[in-house]
Amino acid sequence: MTPEVFELRRQRPVATGTDTFDDRVRAETGASLGGLTLDTFQVNIGLRCNLACHHCHVESSPARREEMSRETMALVLEAAQRSGAGTLDVTGGAPELHPHFRWFVRAATTQGLHVIVRSNLTVLTLPGMEDVPEVFAELGLHVVASLPCYLEENVEKQRGLHVYHESIAVLQGLNALGYGTDERLQLDLIYNPGGAHLPPDQRDLEVAYRRELAERFGIRFHRLYAIANMPIGRFRRDLEKAGRFETYDHLLRDAFNATTLEGLMCRHQAHVGWDGSLYDCDFNFALNLKAQASAGHIRDFDPATFLVRRIGTGPHCFGCTAGSGSSCKGSLA
Repeated sequence: MTPEVFELRRQRPVATGTDTFDDRVRAETGASLGGLTLDTFQVNIGLRCNLACHHCHVESSPARREEMSRETMALVLEAAQRSGAGTLDVTGGAPELHPHFRWFVRAATTQGLHVIVRSNLTVLTLPGMEDVPEVFAELGLHVVASLPCYLEENVEKQRGLHVYHESIAVLQGLNALGYGTDERLQLDLIYNPGGAHLPPDQRDLEVAYRRELAERFGIRFHRLYAIANMPIGRFRRDLEKAGRFETYDHLLRDAFNATTLEGLMCRHQAHVGWDGSLYDCDFNFALNLKAQASAGHIRDFDPATFLVRRIGTGPHCFGCTAGSGSSCKGSLA
């Protein structure tokens, strides 16, 4: 798919309910959603991926070619330093496939940033990726790995054949390097539902993951994050084909939980798209809903201005506030 075709297919947020997300926020807080801190730079460095998962909101695939330039990566690091952010959250696509990935994460750790890499695990089985787990361990990178269930059938429905066993093998290799046991080598897993329903309780689910993966494969990890499926991208189209989009939209609206508002990831980060454009979060990036700040690109980033911006919202935001809430760090309540 060319970038031009992709832009035409990106959905703008369109409300299906009688009130907007902003209405709900103002009713609870008396104001629109705004930033609170700027402790994380989340960076989508490219959309190429070895997988094309059903739930992928940015619609990554092996056919995608969009990627961040090394110049833009340097601008991200400089902006993070000026802002005083402590964390760089690197995502994609499969970020490990980017030709400057190793340089980027090494430069970030040299700068003193805590670096999170969001990995689909299976990318590490590809030719040319053999050294990446050792790079992770050498630099002390925090690996957040997608494993949407501890059962093979459920994983392969979402992500494709052979993904489950490849993921298990990579997790065992990371464990052998100290990930999941050494506190310096953080290994967290991500669960997301297989359909149009909210995640179960994150704490209970973590207990089940820990038991099943340890007993069956000897795998250890630090934390589990339960993340709701956002009604955008491929998942939205699947919902629409099944005639379930409105039902899911109303489920999210009805489960709105005001206690999640303070912890929403958009209130504590800047998100930088692969072309350097600024967004409030990865989901707004997927919808091309750019940040409402004076600087639209990382080259012009001003921390003070960005922090006081009004955060752009849409009906998809109900996915982050439903039930126990959902963010890139899991449940919020």
